[in-house]
Amino acid sequence: MVMPLKHTPIMDDQMTQIDYLVVGHICSDLTPEGSQVGGTVAYSGRTAQALGCKAAVLTSAASDYDLDQTLFGIKVHTVCSPCTTTFENVYTESGRVQKIHCVAQRLCIEDLPEQWRQARIVHLGPVANEIEPEIIHRFEKSLVGLTPQGWMRYWNGSGYVRPRNWPFASDILPFAEAVILSEEDILNDEILADFRKLSRLLVLTRGSRGCTVFYGKKTKHIPTIPVENVNPTGAGDIFAAAFLVRLEQTGGEPWEAAEFANRIAAATVNVNGLEAKVARIRQLVGKSL
Repeated sequence: MVMPLKHTPIMDDQMTQIDYLVVGHICSDLTPEGSQVGGTVAYSGRTAQALGCKAAVLTSAASDYDLDQTLFGIKVHTVCSPCTTTFENVYTESGRVQKIHCVAQRLCIEDLPEQWRQARIVHLGPVANEIEPEIIHRFEKSLVGLTPQGWMRYWNGSGYVRPRNWPFASDILPFAEAVILSEEDILNDEILADFRKLSRLLVLTRGSRGCTVFYGKKTKHIPTIPVENVNPTGAGDIFAAAFLVRLEQTGGEPWEAAEFANRIAAATVNVNGLEAKVARIRQLVGKSL
């Protein structure tokens, strides 16, 4: 049974305790079927909401982007931008080919609502190097999780996205309770070794092969459930949200959190679109996982 986080009753709605705050750009993903919602804030925010959390999002987008519909029921603070961050993802037998067409405004410390600095869980989820790294120091009482892929990529003049050696990893990773990234983000074993040394808790997702958890001196591979892989878009963000929620609920038990996150993410890769994936998660909430 998925148990929601406990809430502290506060009369002022604007000061109501936030269980899960996610920071980053919401995205418009260009697909053969048309434009679809994308970005960590959408997939992780909606996942946390489906798991019973009171969720909030700090993002940037164009004024005509319909955040109310996409993030219905989630508190949203938006930095207005001339455009919304736009990606194009093409999945091939060799992996994902990604192209970026537009990047929204950068998110700075000053953009963070004061009352949200007390969120139980904070998820920093950059997708296009859009978050000011110093924001990680503004959450003294929160469990801070990090999916740093947006700081670990660059794009050329044509917009094609490539992984890079992240120059500021040592300034950020030690301040996160949990770091979650994909093996696609890691250029080589040396970078993984460095990240392991810098991180208190590191989770490396491996798609259909599950994930590997590095915690202290322990390393454990957690396999996932075999499922038909129809559309993996957002699976990493869904995994991250499920992992952080369960990590907080268990008081910091990473192995159980990883098993739980694997099951939640696996249940969503055989359906298309954010709404279908969220509906699948909601179906699981009342069941024994």
